[in-house]
Amino acid sequence: MPKSKAQKSEILRDLIEKINKAKSIIFAKFNNLTVAESSALRKELRKENSEYYIAKKTLINLALKEKKQEAVNVKKFAGQMALVFSYEDEIAPAKIIAKFKKEFEKKLDFFGGILEGKFITESEMSELASLPSREELYAKVVGSINSPISGFVNALAGNIRNLVYTLSAIKDKK
Repeated sequence: MPKSKAQKSEILRDLIEKINKAKSIIFAKFNNLTVAESSALRKELRKENSEYYIAKKTLINLALKEKKQEAVNVKKFAGQMALVFSYEDEIAPAKIIAKFKKEFEKKLDFFGGILEGKFITESEMSELASLPSREELYAKVVGSINSPISGFVNALAGNIRNLVYTLSAIKDKK
């Protein structure tokens, strides 16, 4: 059943609000996703404070125009489209979509996205999805800061250990 103008304007208002609040937006292509698969995807995205949203391409274009993103024309993308709004970590939803893309072959894919106010292509989105997560990057930084300190501690402990072995050998000899 077609939506009334009031319903469409409500959806448009909702879309504009979500676009303004989002740190990044992913345009996802979905075909033949079952309700269970779609629910699992939504659940994973909610864990990362992200949202999976489906709307008509005309309404999406109007909302993007309102946000001064006229360069992005979603009507040129063939097939059904969903938007994934990320409200905290810009990359986490791309990782989730990439994981589901592998799991549900040919049912889910990237069209592109908007990151820091700029449109990024499908290939750039796939590259972003392959980046390590924020927590992994933090762990690597902490590990690299910690490695000289632990090396120094191991060197000092090794000298003390060698001294103990030497004193033990002298004691055993006597």
